[in-house]
Amino acid sequence: MIGHYLWLAVTAGAVSLLTPCVFPMIPITVSYFTNHAAAGDARRSGLRSALVFTAAIIGSFTALGLLLALIFGATGVQRFAANPWLNLGLTALFVAFALNLFGFYEIALPSRALNALDSAARDRQASGSEVTGAVLMGLTFALTSFTCTAPFVGTVLVTASTGAWREPALGMLAYSTVFALPFFVLALIPQWAARLPRAGRWLVSVKVVMGFLELAAALKFLSNADLVWHWGIFSRDVVLALWVAIAGLIAAYLVASGPGTIGRLVGAAAALGAGIWLATGLVGRSLGELESFLPPPSSQRDSYVVNLNWHVNDLPGAIALAKQSSKPVFIDFTGYTCTNCRWMEANVFARTEVKAKLNQFALARLFTDGDGPVYEGQQAYQEKTFNTVALPLYAVLAPDGHTIATLPGLTRDPAVFLAFLEKNARVQ
Repeated sequence: MIGHYLWLAVTAGAVSLLTPCVFPMIPITVSYFTNHAAAGDARRSGLRSALVFTAAIIGSFTALGLLLALIFGATGVQRFAANPWLNLGLTALFVAFALNLFGFYEIALPSRALNALDSAARDRQASGSEVTGAVLMGLTFALTSFTCTAPFVGTVLVTASTGAWREPALGMLAYSTVFALPFFVLALIPQWAARLPRAGRWLVSVKVVMGFLELAAALKFLSNADLVWHWGIFSRDVVLALWVAIAGLIAAYLVASGPGTIGRLVGAAAALGAGIWLATGLVGRSLGELESFLPPPSSQRDSYVVNLNWHVNDLPGAIALAKQSSKPVFIDFTGYTCTNCRWMEANVFARTEVKAKLNQFALARLFTDGDGPVYEGQQAYQEKTFNTVALPLYAVLAPDGHTIATLPGLTRDPAVFLAFLEKNARVQ
């Protein structure tokens, strides 16, 4: 059992590296260690700094997760990750990084701090300063990644709340180790790059392009706040249109910012191609993996709702229908900010054969990350009944309310989900 648990942790750590939460940490990591490399640190010192930095990420993420479990419990941390104010704060952070990369200003305070650490690093007694800086960056990692990792972290914290601390500690350690390893490599790259000739104008172009990507990532968190507070402004089409515009601006910048080198032309062509591909989503085409990071379609909020009678945030209504029609109840525990939920909806629920099988159930769709007592109650019900707050979670109940079966988490094989429905489509 512990092997499966650790495999889940490792997989979640790897998947987290593909999320927008990671984007702002790439330039920060490179710039931090470039300062040390430029100062002429020895290779051994560079390796030591990279190891301390990586260990700080692992240690701070693990400690922060377990500390929050102790203070707030699983449901509190899950709701923290979906909090609109946190998502707005991350939006502002991404925009601030983008403006910095565009050259509107320099972030002076971190620069001074890094210079102080750099000077101190030449002294053997400076290890405390290195550790302090690395721990602060590790905490930044934990905060910026929380909105994308909350489903896994929530499950870990439920286990912690039962008193079984070994599995949560090992799980958080495995997760954060996988998550931190690529940044160990990033921390070493400036040490090697510092021995190469000075970069030219191409580096400015890279920074500007990365700034545009930061703005694109900011829209993800802004749409999270929109979904929870029901603004109805940053819909799927609006976010997609803005991403198309950003891709166009990247292409235009690369063409106009300098001589038409092969690198610039290839980059401009890639950005233009990405923009055209994104534009196809505006006319109804599914964008596959990217759908996870987009708000649900504005047509009834979800494409798979069409021709299905979902009881949204109304479990009693679904149970009443189940008793009347002698059908089992299918519960979709979901969230406004849940990327895995969006992936399942776009790539599994939207299939014709899945829709047909769902029609054999009384359907309940329960959001657990909204703002208000209804959502808090549904999250508490999920935790108490199924011992997890992870999203998505799919459960089948008999008309009398007892649990028949559950299917936790995302599955990338539609046949697995369809088999789950077929097996439990009859009242037992």
